[in-house]
Amino acid sequence: MTMVRQTRQRQAVIEVLRGSREHPDAAWIHGRVREALPQVSLGTVYRTLDALVRDGVVVTIERAGQATRYDYKHAGHDHHHAVCRCCGAIFDVEAAAVPVLPPSALPAGFQVTDVRLEFMGVCPDCGTQPPMTD
Repeated sequence: MTMVRQTRQRQAVIEVLRGSREHPDAAWIHGRVREALPQVSLGTVYRTLDALVRDGVVVTIERAGQATRYDYKHAGHDHHHAVCRCCGAIFDVEAAAVPVLPPSALPAGFQVTDVRLEFMGVCPDCGTQPPMTD
């Protein structure tokens, strides 16, 4: 992991993500950052998010045909995501609730450096609506 230089813009993006449980996209983040830093551009927010993803501070949640969503990696809050195929809502799933994969299930000598699981389905609000196709 490289160390991202702390600028006012980066700190503002981190603060917006820390305060959100919504898994926002860059445009939403940009709107909130502009409340503190009115001159910040959308391009700066995108570059900052890219740097934070490279540094492992932020993860992306990507769906074909939709804006990339971002999630801050809160220390001590290991989690995965459940994504509704109908409305696109994203929910946190505590990592402790997911069974651990036995090492024998992986190729011999494989070293796991990160785990990201996404559960796809239909949320309770959407109920029996037909799911969107990817």
